[in-house]
Amino acid sequence: MMQYKGYSGRVEYDDDAEIFHGEVIGLRDVITFQGTTVEEIKQAFKESVDDYIDFCAQLGHAPEKPFTGKFMLRFSPDLHRKVYIAAKQSGESINSWVNEQLQHLTANVC
Repeated sequence: MMQYKGYSGRVEYDDDAEIFHGEVIGLRDVITFQGTTVEEIKQAFKESVDDYIDFCAQLGHAPEKPFTGKFMLRFSPDLHRKVYIAAKQSGESINSWVNEQLQHLTANVC
């Protein structure tokens, strides 16, 4: 996973075309990039992010930010009750308890 200015890029290699192509992930806006070498794809990723930020500025819009830290969940009433009880038994708020559980579950994710 490539990172630049808070944006994440995912890259795949097309063996038939012999080219790397990538996409900035975590946005509604579509930002793509490509290159034929690792150095080219890294540079193209950075240039695409910079171009996106510049384009948004020209339009007078704030660029979309990849992750705000806010995450809305919908639970069944029964699961909501169970999460509430588990959090209270741990002496935590639901938010803190869920955050801790997700940290544990994703500890091995890049």
